[in-house]
Amino acid sequence: MHLPGRRKGVDDTKTRETLISRNYSIVHLTHNDLDAVGADTVHRMKYENVFTIWSSVGKFPYYMRMISDNNGEGKILSISDIGYSRGIEDLLKKIKAKKWKVEWRDHHRWQDDELRRIEIIADHITVDTHTCACGICAKEIMPGDKDASMIAETVCDYDLWLHKDPRSGVLGLVLQREKNRDYVRDLFLSGKLTDSKVESEYRDIKLDMERKMQKSLDHTIVQGNRLKIAFAPMYGYPSETAHFIRDSLMTDMEVIISHDGRFSLRSVPPISHIIAREYKGGGHPVAAGGSFRFSFMERITYSLLHRSRHFEQFTALAESIRV
Repeated sequence: MHLPGRRKGVDDTKTRETLISRNYSIVHLTHNDLDAVGADTVHRMKYENVFTIWSSVGKFPYYMRMISDNNGEGKILSISDIGYSRGIEDLLKKIKAKKWKVEWRDHHRWQDDELRRIEIIADHITVDTHTCACGICAKEIMPGDKDASMIAETVCDYDLWLHKDPRSGVLGLVLQREKNRDYVRDLFLSGKLTDSKVESEYRDIKLDMERKMQKSLDHTIVQGNRLKIAFAPMYGYPSETAHFIRDSLMTDMEVIISHDGRFSLRSVPPISHIIAREYKGGGHPVAAGGSFRFSFMERITYSLLHRSRHFEQFTALAESIRV
């Protein structure tokens, strides 16, 4: 059981020091999954001395504030695979005032007014929901490059849930572990999509995943009238856990929740992104994320009982949305 308030800390001292040193040609601020790793690979095909910042959706404003504290001196801040965050235009203005050149490439759902607000600040922005972020980067940063296109095709196969290339499923699972990001990216840069280490890591993770998915299923609570909504604790592998629960319980929507209230959402009706926005998150119509923002006592209650007052509110919101 996770103890409330006790999180695996992230030491950002090196990130701050590197930003201050300006010992890079470009800063790439991106997500932390396979799509982000593919996008980072494409950046490194084009640029030397790329400084990569892997970020969760929740920490995106935090890293943007950190960047806004530093002079860009004309260098590029490239954002990829992260969607609009409420109020982010204010930080973007501060970053531009510090003489950064800002490029943004994303494939999540944006509202028209959000895109307009960013378009007048950023030097370049592309939002294309028909491909993955790596696909956008490959097309714009390395146009016509066969290696970049091959990587993007494999990455998009996983990120867009096409599942035509078995290698993409292996890579997607391997990148559930943070320690594998740089290794897989460097493997891509070498011209390979997999090797014996990746395959070995996949087998190890798959065994661990199966155990944790069953543990989540054992504590799942189902609510709803019009929709069958599953609420389950997160022990890892949120996407795979959601699909495992759906297959087991025939649910319409799965909310996989960490001990601090952050959740990963999957749904059959294409409304995940709409719901997530109400919880200061975002994503795709069938896959998104947000946060219940548990209080200290709510963390304790959820860790012990796997229940929350937020479930009823969430269910009412989800069932009120018609598509």
